[in-house]
Amino acid sequence: MFEGPVQDLIDAFRRLPGIGMKSAQRLAFHLLKAPEEEARSLADALIAAKEKVAICSQCFNVSEGELCNYCRDNRRDTTLLCVVEEPGDIVALERTQEFRGGYHVLGGHISPMDGIGPADLHTRELIQRLGNGEVKEVILATNPTVEGEATAIYLANLIKPIGVRVTRIASGLPVGGDLEYADEITLGRALEGRRDV
Repeated sequence: MFEGPVQDLIDAFRRLPGIGMKSAQRLAFHLLKAPEEEARSLADALIAAKEKVAICSQCFNVSEGELCNYCRDNRRDTTLLCVVEEPGDIVALERTQEFRGGYHVLGGHISPMDGIGPADLHTRELIQRLGNGEVKEVILATNPTVEGEATAIYLANLIKPIGVRVTRIASGLPVGGDLEYADEITLGRALEGRRDV
């Protein structure tokens, strides 16, 4: 264990998700060796993010204003709504350049083990958004985990009675992957989601 500010910095990094003791120490010592401007730049970026970043009032993505860039973009297809767990999922979907609809960020997934139920997510707001009849299809793009699947099933059961089409993103084998290393669930889904060539 180190003393004073060095240990405080390591402890601060350790509180971040996915950062263990070795990574926290590596980050701390990197900053200690770095020029002072680099450390100040990081500190300024953290403060600016906390002061200026808000949550979009419509889709719950991160935003610098009332609405995020996607909700302000009037060129997007308002009849399609893609439901994701976290704001980072939007970035991944946008990289594909395949989706031009709107988004809705749940803020997580249903996880009874962690005490997270539907009321802890933005499910109520999702149903309210579907109330005006403009959205014709909801694409459930939750992660292909047990919790993500449970969340998708819950949402599908909630949305279908409204009369909106509900679809789920396909899951399967990654490009460049080998069949022999695929688990049976992934391989089964790849077979289920097959399409004509």
